[in-house]
Amino acid sequence: MSFQTGLSGLNASSRHLDVIGNNIANANTTGMKSSRAEFSDLVASSLGAGGGSNGPGIGVAVQTISQQFSQGNITTTGNSLDVAINGGGFFQLTQTDGSMAYTRDGTFKLDKDGYLVTNTGANLMGYPTDKLGNPTSASIQPLQLPTNAPIAASASSTITAEFNLDARAKVAATLPVTPRSTYGTSLTLYDSQGTTVPVSLYFERAAPTGTAPNAVDNWAVYDSLTSAAPLFTMGFNSTGTLVSPTTSPTLTVTTPSIVTPDIVAKLDISKVTQFGAAFAMTSLTQDGYAPGELASLSIGENGVITARYSNGQTQYNGKITLADFRNVQGLTALGGNTWAATIDSGLPMQGSPSEGKFGALRAGALEESNVDLTSELVNMMTAQRAYQANAQTIKTQDQIMSTLVNLR
Repeated sequence: MSFQTGLSGLNASSRHLDVIGNNIANANTTGMKSSRAEFSDLVASSLGAGGGSNGPGIGVAVQTISQQFSQGNITTTGNSLDVAINGGGFFQLTQTDGSMAYTRDGTFKLDKDGYLVTNTGANLMGYPTDKLGNPTSASIQPLQLPTNAPIAASASSTITAEFNLDARAKVAATLPVTPRSTYGTSLTLYDSQGTTVPVSLYFERAAPTGTAPNAVDNWAVYDSLTSAAPLFTMGFNSTGTLVSPTTSPTLTVTTPSIVTPDIVAKLDISKVTQFGAAFAMTSLTQDGYAPGELASLSIGENGVITARYSNGQTQYNGKITLADFRNVQGLTALGGNTWAATIDSGLPMQGSPSEGKFGALRAGALEESNVDLTSELVNMMTAQRAYQANAQTIKTQDQIMSTLVNLR
């Protein structure tokens, strides 16, 4: 029996050394989770007895090899497509054979079609989104980025103006006449093809209307220095607050091409004021833009992928989702830094990064292996000593057997 006991110890120690060697070999593997050999003793039971024997055990066995899903260190790489999870959760992958897998390795790349893939060709899964970052599908899909086509042009539809008109200005018609060009500004709009269309706005103080205390100061708005009729008139009360028009006026601009329709844009002037200060343009923006090529990509902590274009526009193009399990120890390793769900792990629970128990994403960084080399080297020496000790018990038993055989 001692031979079998020693042999079981040799086998267990050998498996332990295999686990330690695998940990050390993967000390630099991204997203690697270290393993641990867990042992159980073997006890001889008497034939026909309900309980265990009072004698010694009959050896040891490796009960299981469990993985330790503790957080690894996060190191900065500078690659915008490298992503680390700081906290719980796994990236969701669709492998080349169509099966689902899960990983902590955020080393992603773009394939020829713009899909985010791993080094093994598995697709990173997430939600497609609209330009504002809102999911457009109820189910996860392979994430594809717009790398093969420019962003289309968009015609201007809204102009937002924020400025102050000088309350000390005299009525333009009062002699000497104030030139229309005294108070004016200009901006560039875009038609449906992205062609720029310059627009100028001029402001002339008109005669006030009404009687005190409800009198209103008026300013006429023109789109050229020679226009006879104003586009509209703005009215201000005694505190310099805009009181008319009460809705945003519409500005129609003729485009240089007969193919493109006229630009029709709402002019938001709700923040225009009339104070006793110099005319000053605080903000003048519009929402149109020319076509542009993809310039860069970035991934936020919440998993939203942001694309920046050469025309200065920023749009959202997908959202990475994470999965977690009730029992991560129940996952089965597939190799290639991936795991698969099993009955023991339970079904995957999907969620957004930075929400609940799911960790935040950190772009431009990777999670290192959680292998502690110092601890593994100490464990290796301990396992080696255990192997030597078990070999010594077999040697001693062999000597005892030789002594018995040689009795005369």
